[in-house]
Amino acid sequence: MKAAILVEQNQPLVIDDVTLPEELKYGQVLVKIYYTTICGSQLGEIDGVKGPDKYLPHLLGHEGSGVVEKCGEGITTVKPGDHVVLHWREGKGIQSPTPHYKWKEKLVNAGSITTFNEYALVSENRLTPIDKAFDMKIASLYGCAITTGFGVINNNAHLKSGESIIVFGAGGVGAAIILAASCASAYPIIAIDINDFKLDQARKFGATHTINSMKLSPNQNIQEKIREILPQGVDVIVETTGIKAVRELAYELTNNTGRTIMVGVPKNGEKMNLDTLPLHFTKKITGSHGGKANPTYDIPRLIRLQQNGAFDLTEMITKEFSLDQINEAIQLVRKGDVIRCVIKMA
Repeated sequence: MKAAILVEQNQPLVIDDVTLPEELKYGQVLVKIYYTTICGSQLGEIDGVKGPDKYLPHLLGHEGSGVVEKCGEGITTVKPGDHVVLHWREGKGIQSPTPHYKWKEKLVNAGSITTFNEYALVSENRLTPIDKAFDMKIASLYGCAITTGFGVINNNAHLKSGESIIVFGAGGVGAAIILAASCASAYPIIAIDINDFKLDQARKFGATHTINSMKLSPNQNIQEKIREILPQGVDVIVETTGIKAVRELAYELTNNTGRTIMVGVPKNGEKMNLDTLPLHFTKKITGSHGGKANPTYDIPRLIRLQQNGAFDLTEMITKEFSLDQINEAIQLVRKGDVIRCVIKMA
């Protein structure tokens, strides 16, 4: 099978033939991957945001859709022929041993889930079955972006109807957070980014105001612009970029009874400077780990919500590529003129 392999950090992925293990271990499921997306987490792995990678070479990807081909011993939640969403958050089922693939007689590492490969051995608890009639391309978004977005709003921010919210960064996860905030009847919903394409798309997902922080007038800063819209301050601010200055600004702009939610992953060892006095009272800051999503529960209910017409995810997929074009897709994601790129595997 073909796979995209991270062989060296800060270098393009290597697309080549990789050999699957001969046997499935207890709790492992063989899945034929149909679609995968490129999440910011994969860019972080390539760039070494969290530091040196001791598992190279290894496979990547944690958001996708596919069909179950074969099940190892102990599997109870899926069966051959099931259509599934592949997700990085743990759901119901067995946490299996991680597989090792082979490439040119070398061992290739993989985690409990990978999706940048035509076939994958996946831990049972990283799979959620879905209706076979549901669009497999759209289904891939539920592996991370959609469940994280709704989880951030429901589980981390506990956003109430009529509360104000700012989302720094309007990429895939940011767009999903804006969508979830709209479904929760927040107002106003302010999207802040440096890319006009993302801001235009943010309005389609429910943003009531957009700000390009690179295009403010010479005599205006971002704080003044936000105070024009919300002179009383902001109830909830979600930060998705991981950039130190933006993280600090998000906390500063949150009002003294509000919540700051950190979603973006900062560089390894990078620290923030905060005035912690408001935290002694009612202001809160918290980090989000996938929005505390429970895929087994959240994916079916959110798909039902979509099927009932609550939202449309078509605009979230900006462009489709083949596996051979994955490095081109990664460069487009870096450039920023996309919400989500999908890689068609099957």
